[in-house]
Amino acid sequence: MIIRKKFKFEGAHIVRDCSSDRCKKSLHGHSYVVEVFLTSDKLDFGQMIYDFGLTKGTIKDIIDSFDHAYAMWNKESDDFKSFIKNNSERYIEMPVSPSAECFSLTILFLINKILEATQFNNGEGNVSVKSVRVHETDTGYAEAYMEDLKWFDYGLNDIQFSDAIKEEWADPKMYDKLLDFHAENKDEKPFINPFIERKFN
Repeated sequence: MIIRKKFKFEGAHIVRDCSSDRCKKSLHGHSYVVEVFLTSDKLDFGQMIYDFGLTKGTIKDIIDSFDHAYAMWNKESDDFKSFIKNNSERYIEMPVSPSAECFSLTILFLINKILEATQFNNGEGNVSVKSVRVHETDTGYAEAYMEDLKWFDYGLNDIQFSDAIKEEWADPKMYDKLLDFHAENKDEKPFINPFIERKFN
């Protein structure tokens, strides 16, 4: 069984080396729609794959990071990166081009890492992200699946969020906790979902 949660953000980028001159030579933006598809091997105590309300925490903060932000490929020149960082408080430096395809891959990668670092407390099964679909326009989207992550070899350290983005997270240390958990292979998970008082057993 699969469930879907939709998010939105307004973001800007340049997609270098693509075929369109407007896209590869000029700063421009889109109204993005992100669809996150989750699956599990069982239903939780509330008879759900995963409570939609729980996606409004760390997962929402990660996706909202891209809102009113400039997404920048880390292969850009130092001069260009300095220009962006000196003139925009909200930016994300990525190890891949900020195309719809790479947005979907990167968001899928991040959500997967978040779920691995989350302690579930309502009888959930093996909750995982099935795919992430990113609509760049009304007529086009890219959808990434877990098996697509093999196309790229990058880690959490390769994605850099500006301080202004981090400050707006519910927990400004959220990404540091995520980095520590995966770098040190800790047993204690940093993100703990609430315990639910059950009415029926």
